[in-house]
Amino acid sequence: ASSSSSPLITWSLNLLKLYLFSQFVLKAFHIRLHAIHDYGLVIHEFDPWFNYRATEYLDVHGLDKFFHWFDYMSWYPLGRPVGTTIYPGLQITSVAIKNFLEGYAKEGWKLSLNDVCCYVPAWFGAIASVLTGLLTLEVTSSLTSAVFSTGIMGVVPAHLMRSIGGGYDNESIALTAMMLTFLFWVVSLRSTRTSAPFGIASGLAYVYMVAAWGGYVFVLNMVGVHAGALILFGRFSKKLHIAYSLFYVIGTYGAIQIPVVGWTPLKSLEQLGPCGVFLGMQVIAAAEYWIKAKNVEKGQRWPMRFKFYGGSFVLLLLVIACLPSGYFGPLSSRIRGLFVQHTRTGNPLVDSVAEHQPASPAAYYQYLNIMCNFAPIGFLMILAGLNDQSGFLALYAMVTYFFSAKMVRLIILTGPIAAILGGYFLGYMADWSFDQLFSSDSDAAKNAEKEEDSKEAPSTPADKKKKAKQAASARKSSQKDTGLMPSELSDLIQAATTKYKSVEGQFMRKIFAVGFFIMLLTYGREFVGYCDKMAVALSNPSIMFKAQLRNGQTIIIDDYREAYWWLRDNTPEDSRVMAWWDYGYQITGIANRTTIADGNTWNHEHIALLGRCLTSPEKEAHRVARHLADYVLIWAGGGGDDLAKSPHMARIANSVYRDVCPGDPTCRQFGFTDKYGTPTPMMEASLLYKLHGHNQKQGVTVDPNRFREVFTSKYGKVRIFKVLGVSEESKAWVADASNRDCDVEGGWFCRGVYPPALETVLSKKKDFAQLEDFNAKRDEADAEAYQKAYMENMRDPKKAAAEAAKASKAAKKNDPEKKKKKEQGPSKAELEEMRDQLSDHWEDSEVTTRMWELINAGETEEISEWIAEHPQVAYVRSSDGRGPMFWAFESKNEAVVKLLMSVGVKINDKDKDGKTPRDM
Repeated sequence: ASSSSSPLITWSLNLLKLYLFSQFVLKAFHIRLHAIHDYGLVIHEFDPWFNYRATEYLDVHGLDKFFHWFDYMSWYPLGRPVGTTIYPGLQITSVAIKNFLEGYAKEGWKLSLNDVCCYVPAWFGAIASVLTGLLTLEVTSSLTSAVFSTGIMGVVPAHLMRSIGGGYDNESIALTAMMLTFLFWVVSLRSTRTSAPFGIASGLAYVYMVAAWGGYVFVLNMVGVHAGALILFGRFSKKLHIAYSLFYVIGTYGAIQIPVVGWTPLKSLEQLGPCGVFLGMQVIAAAEYWIKAKNVEKGQRWPMRFKFYGGSFVLLLLVIACLPSGYFGPLSSRIRGLFVQHTRTGNPLVDSVAEHQPASPAAYYQYLNIMCNFAPIGFLMILAGLNDQSGFLALYAMVTYFFSAKMVRLIILTGPIAAILGGYFLGYMADWSFDQLFSSDSDAAKNAEKEEDSKEAPSTPADKKKKAKQAASARKSSQKDTGLMPSELSDLIQAATTKYKSVEGQFMRKIFAVGFFIMLLTYGREFVGYCDKMAVALSNPSIMFKAQLRNGQTIIIDDYREAYWWLRDNTPEDSRVMAWWDYGYQITGIANRTTIADGNTWNHEHIALLGRCLTSPEKEAHRVARHLADYVLIWAGGGGDDLAKSPHMARIANSVYRDVCPGDPTCRQFGFTDKYGTPTPMMEASLLYKLHGHNQKQGVTVDPNRFREVFTSKYGKVRIFKVLGVSEESKAWVADASNRDCDVEGGWFCRGVYPPALETVLSKKKDFAQLEDFNAKRDEADAEAYQKAYMENMRDPKKAAAEAAKASKAAKKNDPEKKKKKEQGPSKAELEEMRDQLSDHWEDSEVTTRMWELINAGETEEISEWIAEHPQVAYVRSSDGRGPMFWAFESKNEAVVKLLMSVGVKINDKDKDGKTPRDM
């Protein structure tokens, strides 16, 4: 409120702000509990199950064993050194909270470890909202803006997406750590007095950020870019030097102590930029100290500085030259993908993940909603009043927008800055509007008179001198008028200002203020309502979900946990389960069984071997599977199941085993030939296709001598097959600890080794080297040819698909088994069985739609080929009871009528109205 508002109004307004702030924080917590209310205290999705399993291990075994944990239940037979490949902040935080509650909380407040892990995202989501508000307050000095920013951050979907109750992921605490680091960093730049304590605090907060999430690289570079920008714009100061030096030294030292990070802050190209800023800052500070100590004359200062800078640069080059070859690590494929023009990284494993794709305008609106409109206004307001602190927000906004546009997953980073900028704009407008409605006009007039009097009568000689100088400057400027501010424009501005301060202007301002508050309430309700809906949508645990039966009844599909519980209760403890890497964490976390791969995706070649096994012909796949697994688990039931993912599997396999899809890096020959799910010959022959369609698709079965179905979930979402003829010799060889490769004798770091029986297939692999990995030893010609062809196919997928379709068609014609099957055709008994199965099954589907289109288009040859390969399509019926024979009569297509009669389709079938094809 303005100074002209009464004390009572000011006090009431501050009380209202405090109330709104508390309500916003509570809302931030409760909006994240939809999943817990609907599904209970259940861990969600995939990665959270690994995080929970690791938290359990830490709770039971302690920190020392946790950091020396080599897990042989994952990445079989290699295993995974969890202690050196995990960001442990989430686990340490959760165990600390659980122990605190056990030791100090009342009986009703004590929670199990599972419950703590489910609540952590909601708790930390609320804390991150508070920190966002505090950062807004620090930069804008507006309590109103801070309250708005807290409220927006609490509910904006960009923040909700990784902080829903049960979504026990690293990001759920990482955003809190990030905002804490940014808050302390900005406060450290307030003055020289705050630079040291808050520089230390920002370094410590950054260490927690490093322990929490691999996205710490963004935080480090964000602070480094800000410090570097201040130097470039001539804003180098003592407070900046102290704050950044303490932040970098403490932060880097702490980061190095975390095993998964180690020395990468001083070796990785992704993190050397902030290191360069730190070193450069020391050189600048040393040069300034020397100049001051030696009292160097003004004209000699810049030559002296250049000597310092040049000498330091030469010294740096000498140090780099002395470092061993391969000291500096390359950019990771994910980071590299943020800077390339195309949307592909060259790594099919990374490219297969949907969240690594570019963000669309719709995605921004989905996760930021109306903040897409308000945040840009706040950004312009920040630019209008740039200083050391607000410059950080301007850079944060630009950097996050650039990178999130490249990778949709990074929209999570836009949540805080959108909340700050949107809150700044809304807070400013709310304060202004409040002043128009509640400030005293008479007081305002008196203040204006005092201002005018002070302008006319300076109080001191110094003021008089200053006033005279300003007047002379104004006259001089007026005489040199170049047209930038003509007198007409100046008069117009003066008139507008006068009108603004007039009685009519005051009335219009009040009307505008009322309009703003009405808009705020209207859009505010819509925004919160939208966020509530998004919160519900984001609260789907993925491992279980709601669905609706035809009668309208809502049910919970729990097939996935049902399958994992079956494994846990019905298989030996040493059983090994082969499944695509997506499900590895859930299998080890829920079923407590050994898996081949999981979401850590640290070993590209091993995932490629898994992909090769699942996409190879059944016989070839069994030769590999019998040495690695006792069971094969697949996701079925449509949607994003394993069959939909299988083209990615083949592509990943081919990146290491080039004989999977010879001459075709993107494996277009493995997939579907049309939108109706017709498989290519390569897909149709694969193990995955046969497991997926076993006894559910006409003519699709697995070899009963190699695989046996042992479990299918209630709604068909998961199928499990037992591998027959398992090599007990290979299993025993891997289990023998003496066959492991230890870094030191008697040490804990002992890698598993593939059984000798797999040497033949392993000899065909070519270790995958990412484009930017300049330290890797590889066949340059082969790697470059592969990457070139891969990128070309990705840039022109239609051309690649056309070539693959051509090759697939040729393969069909040349396949002797297909030819024989086509010539013989199904027996009469088989045709009658198909007809009887489908005669009462009436529904509209993609198959019925396609058949209707082909018949009406007169594509007799294509229909004939389709029926030859899949005879069952001749008997399909749409929801009105009509089928191909009806449509053939209707379009007067005699050739199709004869074709359908040849496979036993009746001409006296009746539709729902009792009509036959002849009636058409």
